[in-house]
Amino acid sequence: MNSFVLKKWTLFSIVLMLTMAMLAGCGSNSEKQIEEGQPDVSEEEQSENNQDGKEEKNGELFPVTITDGANREVTVDKEPETIVSIQPSTTEILFAFGLGDKIIGVSDYDNYPEETQKIQKVGAQDMNVELILTLLPDMIFVTDYHYNNHAEILEQYEESGMKVVVIGGASSFDDAYGDMEMIAEATGRKAEAAEIISDMKQRHKKIKEKAEAITDKKKVWVEVSPAPDIFTTGKNTFMHEMLESINAVNAAEDRDGWVKFTEEEIVTLNPDLIITTYGYYIDEPENEVLTRDGWAEVPAVKNEQVFDVDNDTVTRPGPRLIEGVETLAELIYPEVFSE
Repeated sequence: MNSFVLKKWTLFSIVLMLTMAMLAGCGSNSEKQIEEGQPDVSEEEQSENNQDGKEEKNGELFPVTITDGANREVTVDKEPETIVSIQPSTTEILFAFGLGDKIIGVSDYDNYPEETQKIQKVGAQDMNVELILTLLPDMIFVTDYHYNNHAEILEQYEESGMKVVVIGGASSFDDAYGDMEMIAEATGRKAEAAEIISDMKQRHKKIKEKAEAITDKKKVWVEVSPAPDIFTTGKNTFMHEMLESINAVNAAEDRDGWVKFTEEEIVTLNPDLIITTYGYYIDEPENEVLTRDGWAEVPAVKNEQVFDVDNDTVTRPGPRLIEGVETLAELIYPEVFSE
């Protein structure tokens, strides 16, 4: 065989070997994709598929039609990018859902979380209408008070392009859960809401299970405002439900809602323990109760069983309600719940 033929066969052999190696490599890559459950598609096709999936997911969330606290149907076409909240509890819920960076206006009474102090205040029951129209949020959460007393203003908001969502008055944990779910649906945060509500329910369930062992129930007097105009919480309030869930007796259980009592009436109830909720504006509220004239023989005063709790955790229908229950449980039955 001459040198020319030899060189030709050598070159052909090298090309053949390289081709076989490339084919083998492609085959092994395809097999690996099949074993790992990955389709044998190009990067461009994968990118297109991922984008299609994202659009489909968003399509499941929006548009959405909700029924708000005023029993109105509100259709939300797309996820809101800017939000105004005129109720502290709603603001807390929005922050818990991870929407704090979208909130551009809050009520004058918002105080939690700390970030609310840096957000524009837009009024409370009396809204700063001009400022809100200047902010022009995609969505504004108002209360049933606004709906019943400022309907024409809410119409003005809607005409300017805002989605107005009314939050009704909640008086039970179930009410609070319902509001949270509705707010989550309106803002595209259903997964976050489900996780928070599930955690609250589980923690509440554990408290109720522990409380089943309590046989010697304590009578508790709750003060939501100090003397001389003393108000308490009867049935159909968060505090009443909390006391029931830890097997304590609400001294005002035969009354409904927020009720005014005289000092003479309270003394005759002989509560074992007194809870105040106004320490955020009254210095040493416990001492104020302990030093009242004519109260020395009240069991709670005699045994110095007077405690102040964070008002927001026992009245605001939001994620911190469960903290209120846990605090009350430890204060009222420390031998059971402080373990």
